[in-house]
Amino acid sequence: MGGEEEAVRIWLLGGFRVALGARPIEKDAWRLRKAAALIKLLALAPGHRLHREQVMEALWPDLDRKAASNSLRSTLHTARKVLDPAMGSRYLASEDESLVMCPRGDLWVDVDAFEQAAATARGAKEPATYRAALDLYGGDLLPEDRYEEWAENRSEELRQLYLDLLVELAGLHEERDEHGLAIEALRKATAKEPTLEEAHVDLMRLHAISGRPERALAQYERLRNVLSRGLGTQPGAPSRRLRDEIAAGSLPMTPSVDLSREEERSGVGKHNLPAPRTSFVGREREMVEVKRMLAMTRLLTLTGAGGSGKTRLALEVARDLVSIYPDGVWLATLAELSEGDLVPQPVATALQVAERPGQPLTDTLVEALEDKELLLVLDNCEHLVEAAARLVDTLLDSCPHLGVLATSREPLGITGEVNWAVPLLSLPTKADEESNGAATIESLLRSAAVRLFVDRARLRLPDFELTQANASAVARVCRKLDGIPLAIELATARMGALAVEQVAQRLDSSLDVLSGANRMSAPRQQTLRATIDWSHKLLSEAEQTFFRRLSVFAGGWTLEAAEAVCSGGGVE
Repeated sequence: MGGEEEAVRIWLLGGFRVALGARPIEKDAWRLRKAAALIKLLALAPGHRLHREQVMEALWPDLDRKAASNSLRSTLHTARKVLDPAMGSRYLASEDESLVMCPRGDLWVDVDAFEQAAATARGAKEPATYRAALDLYGGDLLPEDRYEEWAENRSEELRQLYLDLLVELAGLHEERDEHGLAIEALRKATAKEPTLEEAHVDLMRLHAISGRPERALAQYERLRNVLSRGLGTQPGAPSRRLRDEIAAGSLPMTPSVDLSREEERSGVGKHNLPAPRTSFVGREREMVEVKRMLAMTRLLTLTGAGGSGKTRLALEVARDLVSIYPDGVWLATLAELSEGDLVPQPVATALQVAERPGQPLTDTLVEALEDKELLLVLDNCEHLVEAAARLVDTLLDSCPHLGVLATSREPLGITGEVNWAVPLLSLPTKADEESNGAATIESLLRSAAVRLFVDRARLRLPDFELTQANASAVARVCRKLDGIPLAIELATARMGALAVEQVAQRLDSSLDVLSGANRMSAPRQQTLRATIDWSHKLLSEAEQTFFRRLSVFAGGWTLEAAEAVCSGGGVE
């Protein structure tokens, strides 16, 4: 029963998933349906604790007590083995006559995070906090168990909370004269629950006061049809009165937007994040996922190869969360440092913490941050990963309200860290690349890599368009570059001197075409070769030897083949 207990993460919204530390538990592992149901029950229970009698009543209501007890014993054994064959009883414990999930370890459940975020939003009364809470709602509770009695009521409660948050968010936007954003929130609510009369009525009123009475009247007709077909009823009297007022033109128009209030809500002074100079393309799902992960941990590390977009994704997420943290969101980058002892300095500079004579800077940071509720974005940790890990470990131990979002080419490797690998941009299909001009523009633009290519190409050539003539070449470049954002940006930097077809041809023989024209970029980001060299230099001598030996393989390798060819001579 040795080994360190790891954090357990359970997702119930939108579907059941479990992860133990960095290891996701595959769906196939839950061969016994009742074993999964037991975990779901405890994840939903207050305090994640249930008396055995409650579990038996929920899962085996038709069995006598002895048969239900035997079934529970077998199910409990199976569930523990799925969680961890050696340590399962630590994660799923028996205490007196109750079953408890993670009594001594870390447990994160998305339902808890959603409800806590909702409470925070209602206290803060800020649109950003509402959006953060809504992002945590990954879908209705356990759609695979929607007809189970133990899940049905809870599912409806959470669904109603999600709808209430959308309506409340719309109200906040309306107070700020942000009618477009209010309408967007209400449309999401009516899409989720078409019979939600309150949202339809608010949409009618917003359309009308925004000068679109025809849309307001059309919204009323949608409400009437939905209620008639779905519930066999008609809109209530208040809805009908509003419809008559709109038709008569007696509803007043909205006042103009108060720009001073907009500036007040901009969060100026609560962050030091740089203003973006280019548009952020794609990554919608990744943005939501990173926010969800941040809600379940105090340390999230975005990892990935050089040029995969870790920093940009972290910055975009951080901008969205400025209003969530009372003491702000602060960026500290380690890219220009060469010595580990200097790691605390950019953090202190970002947080405006002054050094004190005779006191280690890390201790000064701890004193300054111990009562602060803020998010620290620690960028480019890979070349000083041990020093960065020591600093973050100390700060998290001493500052209970601190959150850290790090970017690195490898995890920091400390307790409580959640590692999230940044995926590459989605690619066009092989058929698009080989279409010889026949690829449809619509199919290509479903690829985030292509959308990024077109966006950045227009920075060089404002008239650049994706056409049938150049579609195959664009698809070829994006696929050749594997959807690596930096590589795509470097490729488009050559546009003007080279046509896209020429870029595609030159990529077949050399990476040297991927050199940027931005003199202010870090040297390692000015060419793709420099990016690869930077990563290679961070490896130990044994790791470099290992990769040199791997180069004999073409098209991949098996573990057995790699062991046979690469081991020995200092490589184990």
